[in-house]
Amino acid sequence: MQFSLAVAAKLHRACPAEDRLKEKSIMTSTLKGSQTLKSDSLLLITAFIWGFAFVAQRLGMQYVGPFGYNGVRFALGALVLLPFVLTNGLRNGAAPSSNPRLLTLKSLSGGLIAGLILFCGSSFQQVAMVYTTAGNAGFITGLYVILVPIIGIALRHRTHTGTWIGAVLAAMGMYFLSVTEHFTISFGDLLVLIGAFFWACHVHIIGWLSPRQDPLKIAILQYTVCSILSSITSIIFEKNTFGMYISATAPILYGGIMSVGVAYTLQVVAQKKARPAHAAIILSLEAVFAAMGGWIILDEILTPRAMTGCSLMFCGMLISQLWKMPWRDTVRIHT
Repeated sequence: MQFSLAVAAKLHRACPAEDRLKEKSIMTSTLKGSQTLKSDSLLLITAFIWGFAFVAQRLGMQYVGPFGYNGVRFALGALVLLPFVLTNGLRNGAAPSSNPRLLTLKSLSGGLIAGLILFCGSSFQQVAMVYTTAGNAGFITGLYVILVPIIGIALRHRTHTGTWIGAVLAAMGMYFLSVTEHFTISFGDLLVLIGAFFWACHVHIIGWLSPRQDPLKIAILQYTVCSILSSITSIIFEKNTFGMYISATAPILYGGIMSVGVAYTLQVVAQKKARPAHAAIILSLEAVFAAMGGWIILDEILTPRAMTGCSLMFCGMLISQLWKMPWRDTVRIHT
């Protein structure tokens, strides 16, 4: 008995290092799990904000023109991000910029290009909100994730089988959602689809600019350019009054501050520690939240045919993104 106790005592003294190693491993695993949960929660909030932004865009069209709405919306978004740029405080984990100035020839040229594409995409989408539902707009806009690799082929980017499977499913879904029995497509849905093409082009532009320039500077400059172009177009083609903008205060504030400013910031913070597969799935829920918001707030109803189309499109989006995606912790910077 005494021998057994002595052996046990020796073993107990020999184990602390191993125990500490196990405890450290458990703590590391717990910390990673906590970080993943936090990132996923922030991404879910981001998808929720973006989804319900389609509702705000629809409501805004009851008071002001689409270009006037976008002009103020993106101006507010730029103002929300301005403090971060001036303090160099949200750089996606990158080193502090060697040139803290916002306006340099390099950043201005990048902002102009990105802003022009953003103006095209947001304009088609916003005009479409006059003619289509928030749910349709959300799902059709989401097709940009499939269009990105397809456009990339023209840029000599390699793609994979999942892209084509996703494209086929998306095309089938688009048929069920938007094509009528007379084989015509809704005017509003067609505008959103054209807008999705520009969103896909925008992803390529941002993907090219981000490694070369500060993503936040690109963001604030492109929002400013888009706001200026939208405002000029509004002055030429629309007759918005100050009272109309006051009536549209709530939709404009949501679209500008929450959708453009807050959601973008949350996305950047969340994707520092997010798993790519998690991010792809959660951000795709933007379309689901758009349909949900349209149903709750705008009394929009999806027919069984439309729901079938939305389901096919959603599956196509996920397959296109998740095919061959590495299922491990990585940092993905996306603007």
